[in-house]
Amino acid sequence: MQYYQDLLTTKSFKILQDLKRDGYNFILIGGWAVFLHTQNLKSKDIDIIIDYKELEKIRKKFNLIKNERLKKYEIKIEEIDVDIYLPFYSDFKIPIEQIDQYTCQVAGFLTLRPEILLILKQGAFNERQNSPKGEKDKIDIIGILNLDNFDFELYKQILKKYGLSSYQKELVSLTDSVNQVLELDLNQYKYSKLKQKVLKFLQG
Repeated sequence: MQYYQDLLTTKSFKILQDLKRDGYNFILIGGWAVFLHTQNLKSKDIDIIIDYKELEKIRKKFNLIKNERLKKYEIKIEEIDVDIYLPFYSDFKIPIEQIDQYTCQVAGFLTLRPEILLILKQGAFNERQNSPKGEKDKIDIIGILNLDNFDFELYKQILKKYGLSSYQKELVSLTDSVNQVLELDLNQYKYSKLKQKVLKFLQG
Protein backbone atom coordinates (compact mmCIF):
# COMPACT_ATOMS: atom_id res chain seq x y z
CA MET A 1 0.00 0.00 0.00
CA GLN A 2 1.36 3.43 -0.85
CA TYR A 3 0.16 6.98 -1.36
CA TYR A 4 3.47 8.80 -1.73
CA GLN A 5 6.57 7.62 -3.56
CA ASP A 6 8.49 4.91 -1.69
CA LEU A 7 11.69 6.94 -1.93
CA LEU A 8 10.12 9.86 -0.06
CA THR A 9 8.41 7.77 2.62
CA THR A 10 11.57 5.77 3.25
CA LYS A 11 13.59 8.96 3.62
CA SER A 12 10.94 10.49 5.87
CA PHE A 13 10.84 7.50 8.21
CA LYS A 14 14.65 7.47 8.40
CA ILE A 15 14.58 11.14 9.46
CA LEU A 16 11.92 10.33 12.05
CA GLN A 17 14.07 7.52 13.43
CA ASP A 18 17.11 9.84 13.49
CA LEU A 19 15.21 12.44 15.52
CA LYS A 20 14.34 9.79 18.07
CA ARG A 21 17.85 8.33 18.09
CA ASP A 22 19.37 11.78 18.59
CA GLY A 23 17.44 12.12 21.83
CA TYR A 24 14.70 14.59 20.93
CA ASN A 25 11.60 14.08 23.06
CA PHE A 26 8.37 14.40 21.09
CA ILE A 27 4.86 13.08 20.68
CA LEU A 28 4.37 11.80 17.15
CA ILE A 29 1.09 12.80 15.48
CA GLY A 30 -0.14 13.06 11.88
CA GLY A 31 0.26 10.48 9.16
CA TRP A 32 3.20 8.60 10.66
CA ALA A 33 1.33 8.16 13.94
CA VAL A 34 -1.63 6.75 12.03
CA PHE A 35 0.71 4.40 10.17
CA LEU A 36 2.18 3.05 13.41
CA HIS A 37 -1.31 2.17 14.62
CA THR A 38 -2.76 0.88 11.35
CA GLN A 39 0.24 -0.27 9.27
CA ASN A 40 -1.57 1.10 6.23
CA LEU A 41 -0.45 4.18 4.29
CA LYS A 42 2.97 5.65 5.00
CA SER A 43 3.51 9.39 5.26
CA LYS A 44 5.78 11.99 3.69
CA ASP A 45 5.71 14.82 6.21
CA ILE A 46 6.50 14.49 9.91
CA ASP A 47 4.29 16.07 12.59
CA ILE A 48 5.40 16.25 16.21
CA ILE A 49 4.45 17.90 19.49
CA ILE A 50 7.29 19.11 21.70
CA ASP A 51 7.82 21.43 24.66
CA TYR A 52 9.83 24.67 24.62
CA LYS A 53 12.96 23.01 26.02
CA GLU A 54 13.04 20.65 23.05
CA LEU A 55 12.35 23.56 20.71
CA GLU A 56 15.58 25.23 21.84
CA LYS A 57 17.51 22.00 21.26
CA ILE A 58 16.11 21.81 17.73
CA ARG A 59 16.88 25.50 17.12
CA LYS A 60 20.57 24.85 17.81
CA LYS A 61 20.85 22.21 15.09
CA PHE A 62 18.27 23.14 12.42
CA ASN A 63 17.06 26.21 10.59
CA LEU A 64 13.86 26.70 12.57
CA ILE A 65 11.08 28.73 10.94
CA LYS A 66 8.13 30.17 12.87
CA ASN A 67 4.83 30.00 10.99
CA GLU A 68 2.63 32.58 12.73
CA ARG A 69 -0.36 32.00 10.46
CA LEU A 70 -0.58 28.27 11.16
CA LYS A 71 0.70 28.53 14.75
CA LYS A 72 3.55 26.07 14.36
CA TYR A 73 7.29 25.86 13.78
CA GLU A 74 8.87 24.16 10.78
CA ILE A 75 12.16 22.62 9.78
CA LYS A 76 13.06 21.07 6.45
CA ILE A 77 15.45 18.13 6.19
CA GLU A 78 16.21 17.45 2.52
CA GLU A 79 12.73 17.24 0.89
CA ILE A 80 10.95 16.35 4.13
CA ASP A 81 8.92 18.89 6.09
CA VAL A 82 8.84 18.54 9.87
CA ASP A 83 5.95 20.45 11.43
CA ILE A 84 6.37 21.23 15.13
CA TYR A 85 3.49 22.05 17.47
CA LEU A 86 3.75 23.50 20.97
CA PRO A 87 1.52 23.87 24.04
CA PHE A 88 -0.07 27.28 24.66
CA TYR A 89 0.77 28.27 21.06
CA SER A 90 -0.49 25.82 18.46
CA ASP A 91 -4.22 25.85 17.73
CA PHE A 92 -5.55 22.32 18.28
CA LYS A 93 -9.15 21.35 18.95
CA ILE A 94 -7.82 19.57 22.04
CA PRO A 95 -5.38 21.83 23.92
CA ILE A 96 -1.86 20.48 23.53
CA GLU A 97 -1.11 21.13 27.18
CA GLN A 98 -3.80 18.53 28.01
CA ILE A 99 -3.04 16.04 25.28
CA ASP A 100 -0.31 14.07 27.06
CA GLN A 101 -2.96 12.27 29.13
CA TYR A 102 -3.94 10.47 25.93
CA THR A 103 -0.50 9.21 24.86
CA CYS A 104 0.66 5.64 24.30
CA GLN A 105 3.76 3.85 23.07
CA VAL A 106 3.61 2.22 19.62
CA ALA A 107 6.62 0.59 17.97
CA GLY A 108 9.01 2.50 20.23
CA PHE A 109 7.47 5.93 19.57
CA LEU A 110 5.40 8.05 21.93
CA THR A 111 2.20 8.86 20.08
CA LEU A 112 -1.50 9.43 20.75
CA ARG A 113 -4.36 7.04 21.26
CA PRO A 114 -6.28 6.31 18.04
CA GLU A 115 -9.34 8.20 19.29
CA ILE A 116 -7.34 11.43 19.67
CA LEU A 117 -5.55 10.93 16.35
CA LEU A 118 -8.94 10.57 14.69
CA ILE A 119 -10.12 13.88 16.13
CA LEU A 120 -6.94 15.64 14.97
CA LYS A 121 -7.28 14.03 11.54
CA GLN A 122 -10.88 15.24 11.32
CA GLY A 123 -9.66 18.76 12.06
CA ALA A 124 -7.06 18.51 9.30
CA PHE A 125 -9.60 17.02 6.89
CA ASN A 126 -12.05 19.86 7.54
CA GLU A 127 -9.40 22.38 6.49
CA ARG A 128 -8.16 20.65 3.34
CA GLN A 129 -10.76 18.13 2.21
CA ASN A 130 -10.69 19.32 -1.40
CA SER A 131 -6.99 18.61 -1.83
CA PRO A 132 -4.69 15.57 -2.22
CA LYS A 133 -3.71 15.89 1.46
CA GLY A 134 -7.38 15.97 2.37
CA GLU A 135 -7.92 12.73 0.47
CA LYS A 136 -5.07 11.16 2.44
CA ASP A 137 -6.68 12.46 5.66
CA LYS A 138 -9.95 10.73 4.71
CA ILE A 139 -8.18 7.42 4.09
CA ASP A 140 -6.34 7.75 7.41
CA ILE A 141 -9.64 8.43 9.20
CA ILE A 142 -11.20 5.28 7.79
CA GLY A 143 -8.05 3.31 8.58
CA ILE A 144 -8.31 4.37 12.24
CA LEU A 145 -12.01 3.43 12.34
CA ASN A 146 -11.05 -0.02 11.04
CA LEU A 147 -8.85 -0.72 14.09
CA ASP A 148 -10.16 -3.51 16.32
CA ASN A 149 -9.21 -1.58 19.46
CA PHE A 150 -10.85 1.73 18.55
CA ASP A 151 -12.88 2.90 21.56
CA PHE A 152 -16.01 4.65 20.30
CA GLU A 153 -17.19 5.49 23.81
CA LEU A 154 -13.91 7.24 24.61
CA TYR A 155 -14.10 9.09 21.28
CA LYS A 156 -17.59 10.38 22.12
CA GLN A 157 -16.56 11.32 25.68
CA ILE A 158 -13.64 13.39 24.41
CA LEU A 159 -15.83 15.15 21.84
CA LYS A 160 -18.28 16.06 24.61
CA LYS A 161 -15.49 17.21 26.94
CA TYR A 162 -14.02 19.62 24.40
CA GLY A 163 -17.24 20.85 22.79
CA LEU A 164 -16.72 19.00 19.52
CA SER A 165 -20.06 17.21 19.20
CA SER A 166 -20.34 18.29 15.55
CA TYR A 167 -17.41 15.99 14.78
CA GLN A 168 -19.57 12.95 15.51
CA LYS A 169 -22.16 14.03 12.93
CA GLU A 170 -19.42 14.89 10.44
CA LEU A 171 -17.90 11.44 10.91
CA VAL A 172 -21.27 9.82 10.25
CA SER A 173 -21.57 11.81 7.00
CA LEU A 174 -18.02 11.00 5.92
CA THR A 175 -18.41 7.29 6.67
CA ASP A 176 -21.75 7.16 4.88
CA SER A 177 -20.42 8.95 1.78
CA VAL A 178 -17.82 6.28 0.99
CA ASN A 179 -18.44 2.97 -0.80
CA GLN A 180 -14.99 1.42 -0.77
CA VAL A 181 -11.37 2.25 0.08
CA LEU A 182 -9.15 0.16 -2.14
CA GLU A 183 -5.99 1.73 -0.67
CA LEU A 184 -6.92 -0.08 2.57
CA ASP A 185 -8.04 -3.27 0.84
CA LEU A 186 -11.64 -2.44 1.70
CA ASN A 187 -13.78 -3.43 -1.27
CA GLN A 188 -17.51 -2.66 -1.28
CA TYR A 189 -18.38 -5.75 0.78
CA LYS A 190 -15.67 -5.23 3.40
CA TYR A 191 -16.36 -1.52 3.64
CA SER A 192 -20.09 -2.12 4.00
CA LYS A 193 -19.41 -4.25 7.10
CA LEU A 194 -17.13 -1.57 8.55
CA LYS A 195 -19.70 1.13 7.82
CA GLN A 196 -22.43 -0.83 9.60
CA LYS A 197 -20.23 -1.19 12.69
CA VAL A 198 -19.18 2.46 12.73
CA LEU A 199 -22.69 3.84 12.23
CA LYS A 200 -24.05 1.52 14.92
CA PHE A 201 -21.64 3.00 17.47
CA LEU A 202 -21.92 6.61 16.31
CA GLN A 203 -25.68 6.69 15.99
CA GLY A 204 -26.41 4.54 19.02
